[in-house]
This record gives sequence, structure tokens and C-alpha cells, in this order.
Amino acid sequence: MHASFLSSPILRFQLHRWTRRTALLSLCCALAACAKPSEPWHLTDVSGHLPDLDFSLIDDSGAPVTGHSFEGRTTLVYFGYTHCPDVCPETMARLMQVLQRVGADADRTRIVFISVDPARDTPALLRSYVRAFDDKHAVGLTGTERAIETVAQRYRVAYQMEKRDPSGAYEVTHSSAVYIFDAAGHARLLATDHDSVEAIAADLKRVIHAKDA
Repeated sequence: MHASFLSSPILRFQLHRWTRRTALLSLCCALAACAKPSEPWHLTDVSGHLPDLDFSLIDDSGAPVTGHSFEGRTTLVYFGYTHCPDVCPETMARLMQVLQRVGADADRTRIVFISVDPARDTPALLRSYVRAFDDKHAVGLTGTERAIETVAQRYRVAYQMEKRDPSGAYEVTHSSAVYIFDAAGHARLLATDHDSVEAIAADLKRVIHAKDA
């Protein structure tokens, strides 16, 4: 009776299918156990939380430029202004150190300095400013006040012109984060002045070499 039950074609088929499923499940579990968890980022991961690189501005040669102009390169975007007394030059100097640490991969990147003071930052002034730091990898962008406001809102950048002094000079209070976009224009990371040069360089190299970048 027992032997006859096990010899049933239907039972043998079901047993065979169950065995295959069990083997497949065991294989999946083994692969999951062997897979290494993804390495955490040093910087703030903003993947999926900020929009792709997109704007319509004027570069420091006076030519129209959009976010698509930087496709194929990892792009570091910083909002500042040329009359900034401290934070902007300090940030640009740190980014120069970052590029030094990534070595030859620096040629696969661009630093985009977007002015939050379009009234004073002409293309010529921006060109002189960014080239003083890096005449190969950095470019300055400006535009109308409305254009600057639009791109700043897109990436949640806050800025405000402070009260003018008796000579008419003024400062602009602004966010100081650096946005890192991959070669496809996707927002990937956010670096602040609390992140070390080494941490930024390490994560930048990962973005540059990411398979999905």
C-alpha cells in the first residue's frame, strides 16, 4: 500500500517540484548570506530625494548652458558669490584639495559655481574668480534674478541679500552645501563644511566609478 502510494506519477511530480523549489530557495538564501552589505556613504545620501541636474543659465563665457551640458561628468554644484569674504573661497579651496585627492579622475568631474548675486557677478567676473582656483575643472554660472531664484528653489538653497553699508556694498547670506550629481545628472550626495576633504574625495570617487552613474 505504501509502495504503491509513492509510485504515483502525480505524487512523484509534486515531490520533484517541491525538491526543486527547496533547492532554489536554499541557493537564494546562500547567495544572500554571502552578499556583502553596501558600504555606507561618508556624506549625506540624497539619491531619490532631490531632482536631477536641470537649469537654464549663462556660463562664464557668456554662453547659454543647461544641466544637460554636464552630462557624462560627475558634477559638484556650489551656490555662492564672488564678493563672499570667507565661506565661498574656503569651500572652493577645499574642493581643489578634493580634486587633487581623486587624481586622474578629476578630469571626469566639473565644479559648477552658481552665483546668488547676479547683480554683481557678471560672466567676466565669474570667469576670473573660478579660474583663480581651477582653470580646467571649474566654471561659473549666472543669469537673471528669476533664473537664479528658480534653480535655488529647485535644490532648496536659501540665500538673502543683507543690508547695504554706507558705501553701497553688501553681503549675501547663503547655504554652503555642495551638491554632487553623477554622470547621468542624478543627485547623489550632499557635502557640508563639516565633511572632511578625505571623506568628500572618497565618496566622489565612488560616484565617478558607480556602474549606474
